[in-house]
Amino acid sequence: MRSSNQKTVLVTGGAGFLGSHLCDRLLRDGHKVVSLDNFHTGSRLNHLHHASRPDLEVIEADVADPLPYLRVDEIYHLACPASPPHYQESPIRTLKTNLLGAINVLNLSLRSGARVLLASTSEVYGDPLVHPQPEDYFGNVNSFGARACYDEGKRAAEALFHAYAAEKGADIRIARIFNTYGPRMQPDDGRVVSNFVVEALRDQPITIYGDGSQTRSFCYVDDLVEGFVRLMASNVRTPINLGNPGEFSMTKLAAMVVAMTGSHSSVSFMPLPADDPRRRRPDISRAESLLDWRPAVSLEAGLGPTIAYFREVVSGQSPGDRFLPLRSAI
Repeated sequence: MRSSNQKTVLVTGGAGFLGSHLCDRLLRDGHKVVSLDNFHTGSRLNHLHHASRPDLEVIEADVADPLPYLRVDEIYHLACPASPPHYQESPIRTLKTNLLGAINVLNLSLRSGARVLLASTSEVYGDPLVHPQPEDYFGNVNSFGARACYDEGKRAAEALFHAYAAEKGADIRIARIFNTYGPRMQPDDGRVVSNFVVEALRDQPITIYGDGSQTRSFCYVDDLVEGFVRLMASNVRTPINLGNPGEFSMTKLAAMVVAMTGSHSSVSFMPLPADDPRRRRPDISRAESLLDWRPAVSLEAGLGPTIAYFREVVSGQSPGDRFLPLRSAI
C-alpha cells in the first residue's frame, strides 16, 4: 500500500553515474522509482543491487524518442552523455538528446502533472570571463567548437524549460552541475578524476592537459544528490548552481591522487584542448540562501571511496554497493 508521503519519481538517465546514485537516494527515502535509460553510457550493473525491489522499475528507452505515458509525481531529467569523449562521438545525437529529450520530458510533465528538474551544467558558462560563476552570468561559449553540441544543447534545454514554464505553466527546476565525482564513474569516461585515479592505480603517467594551472571544483556525488532533492522540494524556478566551491589546480589534484593511491606515476603534460575552460568555480550563495545547501564532503574524503571503487575496477573485481554517504568538514 502506498504511503501518503510516497511519490512515483521518474529519473531519465537513471542507470548512469549520477542517475543511479539519485535512484538509490529516492528509494531510501521511500519512493517508487522509474529509471529510464538507453544504456548508451549507463550500466545495468548500477541497478543490480536493487534488482528484486518492486519499487524500482527499469525502462530501456531513448529520451529523444516519444516517451510512453507514465503517471509520475516528479521527473529528474538527467539523460545525456556528460563526458567529452561520449558527447563528442556524435554531436547530432547529443543535440537531439538535449533538445528532443527536453521537449519529450516537458510534455510528459504536463500530461502527468509532474514537477520536472533539468540537470543542466556549468558548461553553460563556457570558458568563463567572470570568476567564480554566478547564475546571472551569461557565459562565454563557442557555438561552433567541439564542445558546442553539449554546451549549447544544455543552454537550449534551459531555454525550453523556461519557455514551457512561461507558456504552458510547467513546474520546472534547473540545476547547473559543476564537476562531480564518486563511485560508479566509468574508468574511460575522459573526466579528470577518473583519468587521474585509473592512471595512478596502473602506475601510468598522469596526463595533464595544459600546464596544470587550470582549475576545477569537485563535488562528491552524495552532496550533489542532496542538492537535487532539496531543489526539487523547493519553490525555486530559477537556475541554481550545485557544486563544491573548493578550487583545485590540475597539478594539485594529481599530487593528491598519487599520494592517496601510493602510486609511482610521473606526470605527463599534453596540449590543452580547444575551448577547455581555464578556471571553474561555482558561486553557490543562491543555493546556500534558498536551499540551505552546502557541500559537506571534502575532496580528500570523497577521493577515498572513489579510489577504492576504481581499485576494484582496475583489478577486475566486481564493484560492490558498499559506498555509503559521507559527511565531513570541507
